[in-house]
Amino acid sequence: MEREKVQPCVRVAGPIIVGGGPSGLATAACLAARGFPSLVLERSNCIASLWQLKSYDRLRLHLPKRYCELPMMPFPAALPAYPSKEEFVAYLESYAAAFGVCPVLGEAVESAEYDEASTLWRVSTSSAEGNREYVSRWLVAATGENAEEVIPEIGGLSDFQGTVAHTSRYRSGEEYRGKKVLVVGCGNSGMEVCLDLCDSGARPAIVVRDTVHVLPRGALGWSTFGLSMWLLRWLPVQAVDRLLLLLARLLLGDTAHLGLRRPKVGPLELKAASGKTPILDIGTLSKIKSGHVQKQCCVGLQVFPALKRMTAKGAEFVDGRTEEFDAVILATGYRSNVPSWLKERVFSERDGLPRRPFPNGWKGERGLYAVGFTKRGLLGASLDAQRVAQDIERCWNSEIGQ
Repeated sequence: MEREKVQPCVRVAGPIIVGGGPSGLATAACLAARGFPSLVLERSNCIASLWQLKSYDRLRLHLPKRYCELPMMPFPAALPAYPSKEEFVAYLESYAAAFGVCPVLGEAVESAEYDEASTLWRVSTSSAEGNREYVSRWLVAATGENAEEVIPEIGGLSDFQGTVAHTSRYRSGEEYRGKKVLVVGCGNSGMEVCLDLCDSGARPAIVVRDTVHVLPRGALGWSTFGLSMWLLRWLPVQAVDRLLLLLARLLLGDTAHLGLRRPKVGPLELKAASGKTPILDIGTLSKIKSGHVQKQCCVGLQVFPALKRMTAKGAEFVDGRTEEFDAVILATGYRSNVPSWLKERVFSERDGLPRRPFPNGWKGERGLYAVGFTKRGLLGASLDAQRVAQDIERCWNSEIGQ
């Protein structure tokens, strides 16, 4: 009889952290600062793989650096207010080195479940070296909201004869120079990709299916986000929203006639309720205005409503218009993949986020934690990481005392 292969089992003294992005690094650093070890597992061959492997060349932080720094380590003063992706990755590498965080790279988590008999978490992984199992008293899900690409079902997409790519594979507009490109999705990434395409000599159009808030990235020497945070110290959300919309109207004009209708709920109230982030304009709106004036769109950017279906040569839209395109870029975002590997049903199958609403989603039962699922960016991940480290320290000291 063939002997059954025994899977190596590794006992981890501290928490197992799944994910080597900003959330996982921040959690490990906060634990290290309190004197506790941890093991960070990362499926890619580098930290911050979303930034290093799946982002476009011109990407910069959408918010000022002071709101994107991880706990206990500010950005270097010499960096610009909105660091590039290379500068941000360099910051993360310096951060990991400063706190002695050394993720195990190329180790993909296949499953994680709680073992009632041993009261430990069992995490099974696969790598080029084979399968392995790790066990620990604590488990931290830190793969974040952007682990897997969202590819929507679009009728006729398989019949389209041009190229189709998700923004995770988009690097530069240079490869689309002279081509007519349809960008599906109008978040910050979709808008920035359109700007990059325009600047690179492509002829882009964008699908805007829903209502959307467009705000200036900054005004009067303030970032819009920073101004919002300051105003929220003194005013309720609805009042701050009214001021932001007044500012947007003064600086950007009425966007409805451009095909960008605003929601009835204000930008901050909508963000808190649904997690939908307003667009911070960095120049795309001027391209849309150019495309609106010049109907043939020799320059500028056209806006289309929702897609009805793709055709062999282009697309048909819900308003009856048809247009030919050479390529389609899906700026349709990402989602969490935690339900695919975590056996406990504490994350929603629908969106992959913790079932407990913010701000209580960071803590589960029996030593399970979640970092980076607040829909509040790096600032939210940093707050989660600090809460988790504090709670594990309390638990650790309590169990040692017993």
